[in-house]
Amino acid sequence: MTNERVRPGPRRFVLLDVDGTLIDAVENQRRVWGVWAGRYGLDADEVHRVALRTRPMETFAQVAPDQDPEECLAALHELEDDDVRNGVYAAFDGAAELLGALPAASWALVTSNYEHRVRGRFARTGLPVPRVVVDATAVEEGKPSPAPYLLAAEQLGARPEDCLVIEDAASGVEAGLRAGMTVWGVNAAVAVVGVHRHFASLREAVPDILAFARPEGPAAPARDGCGAAGGGRP
Repeated sequence: MTNERVRPGPRRFVLLDVDGTLIDAVENQRRVWGVWAGRYGLDADEVHRVALRTRPMETFAQVAPDQDPEECLAALHELEDDDVRNGVYAAFDGAAELLGALPAASWALVTSNYEHRVRGRFARTGLPVPRVVVDATAVEEGKPSPAPYLLAAEQLGARPEDCLVIEDAASGVEAGLRAGMTVWGVNAAVAVVGVHRHFASLREAVPDILAFARPEGPAAPARDGCGAAGGGRP
């Protein structure tokens, strides 16, 4: 006797950036960096321009090289945490529909922010939080390193080639591509270099993301033990 079981169809996974992709935090980030810059007597616009393309420690090194970076980071964290509690946040159109429809074990968040802030923002906007959240503390190298996306795939039990990355920024797109994943860009008027597909908005991308996440084809029977199930070709 052999025990018959059902082998599920091929699984697909969706890995999503947060800020700029699911949550519209542009003005929040600008305000936080503006207040931070004011504390150090720096030009707010210049600081924000640098902060958009670098991690905080790299930003401090460029705009405030004479300051203690740990003190700079503590001040920034204080401002960001206050913003999560008191700032005004909005999810991009389509975010709630997308996250509510994705299979529970098939998606993850991959962010350069911190998980407690992501949870705070999601609570404020009514978005669900998945089992897997890869944040700034989870890896030594952030985007554009592939490490965050590879870790998310590992925690989901997914192969990189079965993962779809949804990003809005060049560093995230590069990270997904270097991880060997399919990368789609959203929420930008012009496609980021390298993306496999581009959508002007998240809302526009939702149907195709959900189609990607669905298993392909009918479930196939399989057996425990030797031999293939049924009489068809393997």
